[in-house]
Amino acid sequence: MVQLFNVLLFAINIYSWLLIIYILLSWFPGARESSFGEILSKMCEPFLEPFRKIIPPLGMIDLSPLVAIFVLRFAGQGLQVLFNMIFY
Repeated sequence: MVQLFNVLLFAINIYSWLLIIYILLSWFPGARESSFGEILSKMCEPFLEPFRKIIPPLGMIDLSPLVAIFVLRFAGQGLQVLFNMIFY
């Protein structure tokens, strides 16, 4: 069970980094249209879409990915607290 918990936390951490990389790709023209950008888009957009529906962009600034990363991090911390409550 401990190994499953570690794998889940690792996956949340990796996915958070993928989201950050995907966000940074928007700073470079044509980066999201590359094959790497398209792969990241397929992985990240399904998670980001609900946040974009709730939080509209402020001009050229889209804050929804930042909120999505915070939610993902809070979920990881919640898993950690839950695990500690159950097994310790």
